[in-house]
Amino acid sequence: MSKTILITGCSSGIGYDAAHGLKAAGWTVFATCRSEEDCARLRAEGLTSFQLDVSDPASIEAGFNEALARGRGRLDALYNNAAFAVPGAVEDLPAGALREIFETNLFGLHDLTTRAIKVMRAQGHGRILQCSSVLGLVGIRWRGAYVSTKFALEGLTDVLRLEMRDTPVRIITINPGPIPTKIRVNSIPHFERWIDWRASARREQYESSLLKRLYEPSGKPDTFELPPAAVTAAILRALTDPNPKGHYFVTKATWISEAMRRFLPERLRDWVLARA
Repeated sequence: MSKTILITGCSSGIGYDAAHGLKAAGWTVFATCRSEEDCARLRAEGLTSFQLDVSDPASIEAGFNEALARGRGRLDALYNNAAFAVPGAVEDLPAGALREIFETNLFGLHDLTTRAIKVMRAQGHGRILQCSSVLGLVGIRWRGAYVSTKFALEGLTDVLRLEMRDTPVRIITINPGPIPTKIRVNSIPHFERWIDWRASARREQYESSLLKRLYEPSGKPDTFELPPAAVTAAILRALTDPNPKGHYFVTKATWISEAMRRFLPERLRDWVLARA
């Protein structure tokens, strides 16, 4: 059997492209989705797909065990990709919204990671890739919930990478910048559920800024935007480099953000990011 990789969040966007790209590169891909309908669509496209909802501990256990069974007890790599966003001003975010987004974007991811580490330690090799973001490096307005999960992921993964240096398991972070995916469209139900923007002190700013971004997108590419295939190329490098880096940045926006984080004074950085 070729090398095996379990990928979460494969119904569209980055995960979808990664599943097809890695399969084309010779990997045995377990492309998981939250809904069976999406899994059936991927199976019709020739992928091995089954359900795994990272917000549900029982689904995580069942999906992970399914991957092990299909891989005959072996798992060479895990790519934690599944995530969602809850746009809105931080002052308008209910605690429940943060609990829900952390359940998917961090806690479920961590559950899968610790399960994979046990298998990879026993077999003597493995790589775990965490999909962070340019927003794991810097924060911008309206993205507080998502940014907080990615900042947490960066810290947790950095410590895990240090701790796993004495093992054969490599821990790697992928940092995409602007990539055309469905995350904006998929965020709308979460926004409508959690954010009472009409009662917000920032109602006029919602109307002039965020609502237009959510409901009336320009259709033009974002600055420095690259297709999902650019992320897949970085994933392949992270999986095959003999000595993989801790972080793989995708798009110029990510490199620029890292430079700003490292070298710009805080007030100047805030001035730039406030206009992003």
